[in-house]
Amino acid sequence: MDGFAQALGQIPEGYSQGIYQGQRWRMEKTTYTHGRSVKFYARPLSGTEFVSLNLYHLASGDLLKPCEMAEAKVRDFVLGVRVLGAAP
Repeated sequence: MDGFAQALGQIPEGYSQGIYQGQRWRMEKTTYTHGRSVKFYARPLSGTEFVSLNLYHLASGDLLKPCEMAEAKVRDFVLGVRVLGAAP
């Protein structure tokens, strides 16, 4: 899955914030089934846009499932967001 899975792995588990295209975003990442699947959701602190995905680590390779959006939008966000840190 190239650098995508690695970039998603750099986003902290649970709640965090990041900067993407000049906007501050809230992000939530949850890992399930002993690390075999990841659910991710992000939205700007102001606005209605969002990014949502599920990533499954299968024996045959990673499977990215964007939720109601183009895969390119999901990839651009995850590869482009600058993580500010986890909430206390």
